[in-house]
Amino acid sequence: MLNRLTLKSKERQAYEASLNEIPLFARRHKQKKWTYSNTQLLLMASLGIIFIAVFAYLPMFGLILAFKSGDGYLNIMDAIFDSEWNGFNNFTAFFEDPDFKNVMVNTLGLNSLQLLINFPAPILFAILISELPWKKIRKVIQTITYFPYFLSWITYGGIVLTLINSDGIVNTILMNTGIVTSPVDFGEAAWFWPTIIITSLLKGLGWGSIIYTAAIAGIDPQLYEAAAMDGANRFHRIFKITIPSIAPTIVLFFILSVSGILNNGFDHIWTFQNQINLARSEVLDTFIYKYGAVNMLYSYTTAVGLFKSVVAIILLGVGNFITKRVTGSGVI
Repeated sequence: MLNRLTLKSKERQAYEASLNEIPLFARRHKQKKWTYSNTQLLLMASLGIIFIAVFAYLPMFGLILAFKSGDGYLNIMDAIFDSEWNGFNNFTAFFEDPDFKNVMVNTLGLNSLQLLINFPAPILFAILISELPWKKIRKVIQTITYFPYFLSWITYGGIVLTLINSDGIVNTILMNTGIVTSPVDFGEAAWFWPTIIITSLLKGLGWGSIIYTAAIAGIDPQLYEAAAMDGANRFHRIFKITIPSIAPTIVLFFILSVSGILNNGFDHIWTFQNQINLARSEVLDTFIYKYGAVNMLYSYTTAVGLFKSVVAIILLGVGNFITKRVTGSGVI
């Protein structure tokens, strides 16, 4: 009986010793069983993966059209599979297009101005909101500024066009105050860029400030209290604590904004574009739509779209390299 108990005790000790040799995380993983909640999480995650695969990766197969003669086909699948290869002829045709210079100037000019004006605006707005001592007023302002973002550009643009037409409220105010003597035609080419910049700023100001407001909310309040005790005023605290603390977030979104400098937003431009302002409103997005969807120049516009993507990747890499050199942090 004693020998049997001794044997069992030795076996128990050997089992416990073998368990100690297995890492703790491995034992936990081994003991965990697959549950119904795991299946639900897997299904939820798979929906996002399927969405990205179908709408982001699968269409990449169509990029071969940029190197084929697929223009004019009624069926785009026939253009992909039946057309002949033509190398870089579509890219050459785009660079030699008479509209190339005008389209690129409009695209780069509009985006550069928006990067200069619209990019810092949400940052300044978030700082101003965070400095308000009245929470109720802060919430009201945030609600008012967030609301335009949830309107489509067709709806929002329609409201703006109604306000700025010849007998709209804007012209009425300008004429009643004596600023102008006759209605201003905001549909002219000279007014297109200011209209795009201002409408984009008003529509995206509140929503664009959310991420910066959240970053500011994550700053330790004790830093502000210590600075105030040391005699730092409101502006000192902003420039010495707030801005340095949210600098990584600013850098991240700046790099992403630079990489998208050839993307104007088709629905925004299309809403305000007309035949009168075409010289200042034709950008790459509208150019691709007109030549591709309307004129069925599939290969030509695919080459233009691929050109945009390549430039975006290069700008992303360059922007990341520069910010790493200057600030020590980047996206990649």
